Amino acid sequence: MKPMIEFCASNMHHGTFRVMEKLEENPEFEVDEYGCLGNCGECYLSPYALVEGEIVAAEKVEELYDRILAALKRQKDDQEALDKLLDDM
Repeated sequence: MKPMIEFCASNMHHGTFRVMEKLEENPEFEVDEYGCLGNCGECYLSPYALVEGEIVAAEKVEELYDRILAALKRQKDDQEALDKLLDDM
């Protein structure tokens, strides 16, 4: 199953459209844009995306791509650790 990365159309003024377009080039990701993700405070303050439902934000849009990739890796590592723990039970 592909990880879901969601962007808010109202957050594009931060330049997040560039990050979204870059992520869309990778067929391993499901990337969607919505009119509103319901995080208006975050949306106003900084560039962000929802990565598997988790808010990933950055001070500058140039940092957002790397933070998204780091969040995806952390989430995958966490899931693998949980799966191993459950297998060992």
